[in-house]
Amino acid sequence: MVGLTSLRTRMPPMLPNLNRKRALFVLTKIDQILAWEQRNEADRDTRFVELGRYLCEVRAGQYWRVEKLKSFDEFLQRRFPESRRKAYYLMSIHEHLPPQVRRELKQVGWTKGLELAKLARRDGQEFDCATWLHKARSLPKDQFKREVEKELTGKESEPWEIIYFKLYKSQIPIVEQAIETAALMLGTDKSRGYCLEMICADFLAGASLDNEDPTVLLQSMSRFFKFLPGEQRQGFLDEVTAKAS
Repeated sequence: MVGLTSLRTRMPPMLPNLNRKRALFVLTKIDQILAWEQRNEADRDTRFVELGRYLCEVRAGQYWRVEKLKSFDEFLQRRFPESRRKAYYLMSIHEHLPPQVRRELKQVGWTKGLELAKLARRDGQEFDCATWLHKARSLPKDQFKREVEKELTGKESEPWEIIYFKLYKSQIPIVEQAIETAALMLGTDKSRGYCLEMICADFLAGASLDNEDPTVLLQSMSRFFKFLPGEQRQGFLDEVTAKAS
């Protein structure tokens, strides 16, 4: 069984041929765009599309080897020290949106572009580019996001509000890491708000066991249950029913 489950192979995959000249050009472009972003707000979305394309090329060609780094993840940690999520968002836009949509990103904004990428990833070649581009241009950002969520889930999103927190710079890496970890557990299509709710529900569940508060525990379990996929929900209900009978 150990042999069957081992991920090691005697013949590891060959590394792609490293085009050092192209790698240096792309890495320089990425650094220029990131430096430019700090100085100039104009045409930001257009440059972000370009940045997403270069990041995808770095990953595919393993250009990070030029800088003697061990992995693409280490490369992102250097370029995006506050959060790598933004880099993956930009790469998702480049990978899933058709060229005609990427050209329009300057008009609709990259945050709407990310929502369009979710639809394009689901629909593939059947993605209704013209209709959704029109909605992206005409609707405010929050309303457009709700339209996309309704299309993907088949239901209206519940009312929401923005809550602000003050965090010290030393606290931000811990919070970001917790949210990114929750996103890996829940799926990257979940919002940061859902991820934060998952973290809080986990904390409340543990705290209620110490305080012997069944009300809080029931509330936390209800929120956990909502995150389960359909098949797992039914399996959970069957198991609870069997034990109760």
